Amino acid sequence: MSFVTERDVERAFVRGADRAGARAVKLACPSTAGLPDRIAFMPDGSIRFVELKAPGKRPRPLQIRQFERLAERGHPVEIIDSLESAQAFWEDLRGGDES
Repeated sequence: MSFVTERDVERAFVRGADRAGARAVKLACPSTAGLPDRIAFMPDGSIRFVELKAPGKRPRPLQIRQFERLAERGHPVEIIDSLESAQAFWEDLRGGDES
C-alpha cells in the first residue's frame, strides 16, 4: 500500500491546474502565518484559495481562523486532502471531462 503525503496531493493539484489552463501559485507571506498553501488563478479570471493536506490531516486552529477571515471577505478556502479530491477540483471546473 502506498503512503500519500501532502506533497503528493500538492503535486497532483498543480498538475491538474496546468491541464485546466489555470495557475496554482504557492502562497507565502512570512508576516502572516496560517494562510492557505496555494492561490489558484482560474481560466475565467477568478481566484480560489486552496489548502492542501495529507489524507486524514486537518487544518490547525490558526489556519482555521485565517480561513474564516478570508471567507468573511468573500474568499472561501477549499481544503483538498487526497489525490482524488485534487483531481475532482479540476474535473468540476472543466465539467467532468478530465482526461
